[in-house]
Amino acid sequence: MVKTNHYLSASHIKLFKSMKLLAAYCILLLAACNGKTKTVQQMNLYPANIPGALQPDIKEKIIYLRSTQRIYNVTQPTLTKFEPAYPNGTAVIICPGGSYMRLSIENEGDYVASALNKKGITAFVLKYRLPNDSIMANKSFGPLQDIQQAIRMVRKNAASWNLKSNKIGVMGFSAGGHLASCAAVHFNFRADKNEMDTTSVRPDFAALIYPVINLYPGLVHRGSRDNLLGPNPSRENINFFSTDLQVTDLTPPTFLVHAQDDDAVPFQNSVHFYDACLKNKVPAEIHLYPKGGHGFGLRNSTAQDEWIEKFFSWLDKL
Repeated sequence: MVKTNHYLSASHIKLFKSMKLLAAYCILLLAACNGKTKTVQQMNLYPANIPGALQPDIKEKIIYLRSTQRIYNVTQPTLTKFEPAYPNGTAVIICPGGSYMRLSIENEGDYVASALNKKGITAFVLKYRLPNDSIMANKSFGPLQDIQQAIRMVRKNAASWNLKSNKIGVMGFSAGGHLASCAAVHFNFRADKNEMDTTSVRPDFAALIYPVINLYPGLVHRGSRDNLLGPNPSRENINFFSTDLQVTDLTPPTFLVHAQDDDAVPFQNSVHFYDACLKNKVPAEIHLYPKGGHGFGLRNSTAQDEWIEKFFSWLDKL
């Protein structure tokens, strides 16, 4: 029996590698032509100490529900940058929702970032700390510290990241919408008393998607309020975190979306914030769907249009 040795010569290997490289380049070029090429980079939100952090024996946990990823027990906040092939200079920091108990990081984070990238918008998904007395000194202000730090980080790096420092906005969903609205009204409040950086943390615009807004009975999403403030919050804290009561003429332009059959967060939350914007002459636009429920993320399956296309049109006019 004749034994045959199968091998590739050096010239064959070189040709094979060249063909693989060419194929990879063609795929990359094709993706770029379609506006789909992007880079993703995850960064720790704080370069050193996390403000008010305690050191409990708690591990971050990921659970998949209906094939989407949800994160619990966030102790190390991060900011993940989704950079499009052709950045237009606008940035949006995305706050996923989850009742301040978990983060719907894909449905209300990564998927939205990819949609923004297609329009040239650089997106940042914020994995913020979830209120927990065992991991932070003051659980009510931990998330606000994180969103302020995220805006600070993006604005300080605007030049090196090909961004315009006056085109940095926030977008939030449900409890993440509450956090985004806190950023829009409390930018003159220093959530971290030890932070000496004077970089502005005022967002240039805000998009609030089925947001928790008012924390008083009748409008409140009880789970979000209790997770953030505890079961017996003071009137002072309820007022501070009822962001419709905190709107001023300095609040940035705001875009709102809600479904009228939302049985988790009543649509009047968005209406109250919108009315407060009108009262204070803040440019605002609201879109109410007859149906859609809560937590529909990027697409309301009951509607023929897409709210994010309305958002793009609104943003172009700012």
